[in-house]
Amino acid sequence: MAYLDRVLDPPVYGWADDEGTLSKPTAKQLFKEFFKRLNVIKCRKNWLPFFSWFRVLILVPLVFLFIFKFFSIPLLIVFFVYSMIAMGTHGTIWHHRYCTHQAYTFKNKFWRFITQNLTISMIPEEIYVVSHHVHHAKSDQPGDPYNASGGFLYCFLADVNHQPISKTLSEKDYSRTVKLMQHTGVTPNTYSQYQSWGSVTHPGTAILFCLLNWSFWYAVFFLIGGHPMACTVFAAAAFWAVGVRTFNYEGHGKGEDKRREGTDFNTNDMSINQMWPGIVAGEWHNNHHLYPKSARTGFLTHQIDLAWYYIWSGRKMGIITSYHDSKRDFKLRFAQPYQEEKLKEKAGIPAQAPLSSSSN
Repeated sequence: MAYLDRVLDPPVYGWADDEGTLSKPTAKQLFKEFFKRLNVIKCRKNWLPFFSWFRVLILVPLVFLFIFKFFSIPLLIVFFVYSMIAMGTHGTIWHHRYCTHQAYTFKNKFWRFITQNLTISMIPEEIYVVSHHVHHAKSDQPGDPYNASGGFLYCFLADVNHQPISKTLSEKDYSRTVKLMQHTGVTPNTYSQYQSWGSVTHPGTAILFCLLNWSFWYAVFFLIGGHPMACTVFAAAAFWAVGVRTFNYEGHGKGEDKRREGTDFNTNDMSINQMWPGIVAGEWHNNHHLYPKSARTGFLTHQIDLAWYYIWSGRKMGIITSYHDSKRDFKLRFAQPYQEEKLKEKAGIPAQAPLSSSSN
């Protein structure tokens, strides 16, 4: 069994059935698994997914304060911009393109730290990074931790049910897992600590980091606009943290083939380019699956990529030292040949066999 087949903690209903096809649990099974894996009293190794959801739940009162006490049109605009654009783009910049795919490099640890903390911290790097490597290796296949064919809840509850690392890794496999995380700045547990806590991240470090991050940003927004502003922004962060859990279900066509000719050139999985996530967060998902290590995924003229603009600007300012940019290769291998074929069709010239896609 390959490393990526065993690095995640399999759910009780398994990844596949006896025939090797995707195991599709019922809603009851999914919720049962969800609450079992959040039970830190029964097993303290459940602490990381519990902590991830606790951060959302603890902010729910601020959501109600924003709606029923502080609501105004200006604050609604702040809520929208921060949840949709600031949090979304930062998630792409930090968790996706850097932590998972190392699409660019920082000049030093200081600028990495600044980029990590550009927004309110809501998602643990460990839950995102390790499982996302598995997602790319097994996209839309059994073992994909957020396989859209499993349904909405299969994806929405995946950070608890499917994404945590296995609690029984060998010392060799644990070392490989640590290496997947080492560039992120997360201080790893020793193997004996991992055996005790079931994670790469130590709870003490994670809680301290979260408290410092939240305290800093609450103070900043309080100084800008008092409790109404700070409450609004933290409510927006909670809203994003819930919404982002739906992305891969939508980004893989809700389990259906919704790829469009001339827009979605990657044919190896069901990922699609969507206008809204692309514009507000730079997440052109089909492009990303075609070139997962590219710091830019907005390849076509209309594909705005705010995450790329940050990375490009950072390179110009010297805080980012290098990046991968696959736009030129995309144009040469996919966009230009497609346009040429369309011109030939208009001219009545028989079309050639379609291009096949592959990730780099």
